[in-house]
Amino acid sequence: MLYDVMFYEAFREEEESLRRLLPTTLRAGFTTHTVQAAAQAEPPAPLLSIRTQSVIPSGWLPHLRGILARTTGYDHLRGYPIQAPNLPLACLPEYCTRAVAEQAALLWMALLRHLPAQLRQWPAFNRDGLTGGECAGRTLVVVGVGRIGYEVARIGRGLGLRVLGVEVKPQHDDLTYATWTDAAPQADIVVACMDLNPTSHHYFRTETLARLKSGAVLVNVARGELVDLAAVEVALAQGRLGGLAMDVFEEENRVADALRGLVEPTPAVAQLRQLVQRPDVIFTPHNAFNTLEAVERKSQNTVEQLVHFCQQGRFRWPWHG
Repeated sequence: MLYDVMFYEAFREEEESLRRLLPTTLRAGFTTHTVQAAAQAEPPAPLLSIRTQSVIPSGWLPHLRGILARTTGYDHLRGYPIQAPNLPLACLPEYCTRAVAEQAALLWMALLRHLPAQLRQWPAFNRDGLTGGECAGRTLVVVGVGRIGYEVARIGRGLGLRVLGVEVKPQHDDLTYATWTDAAPQADIVVACMDLNPTSHHYFRTETLARLKSGAVLVNVARGELVDLAAVEVALAQGRLGGLAMDVFEEENRVADALRGLVEPTPAVAQLRQLVQRPDVIFTPHNAFNTLEAVERKSQNTVEQLVHFCQQGRFRWPWHG
């Protein structure tokens, strides 16, 4: 094997940060590609570090010492314990809560102020149809109030929004909670911050979207699979949704590689390309976590995990499935 650890899906700033922090004794390889796009015949290192889009071949698993996901989410790790029960797995502790929450706020304010349309109309300096809305006095519904959801709620309150949380297990005494049935008709802004699990898959589908009052905007900074894209497209066309912003996408590994020109586009990719042409839709490339501060915290946590594994034979913060 060529390296001690191989980093997949490492964008430029992240690689620079990791190289600066990694001990010189640890031989590290880097690629911007996912595991599948790199198309290597065998694992280049006994330790692999991935993000959300990589799928590690089952034939590689017996040859690995460990897998580290440079993410706080872990749904993309769930299949590996079944294939390799004793393979050490890990993700990272909290590093991007504030970054993701701020991106959510950025996106809902961009929708409220019709930012895509403003940019398109600048060449003619045309202000027709651009009258937007302010945050103060509106209602924000946060679906999934974990670390990120609670930070979204805090930012929302700071902007003068009335905030409701939708959560199976409420944890915060200072937040008002409601069911989706009660919260949806009041929502001007909905932010999806929930975990992806069998009960949350396509949570935002025809039935749930139908409960929204006309003109509400939907922001998804959690997982793409939470949103039924076909149902959302209909809701936008009908005016049920006043805007859509997504930083994450269903089958994101395939979508990302298709947009990069590495694989043939699927119908879902064509649908996304068509949707993003709308003036009430904003898509960002799973970039909500990506601030200087969060990248530094992520790199520090990654190096701590790897150094601990090399010294102790186990991750400092393991994930047990």
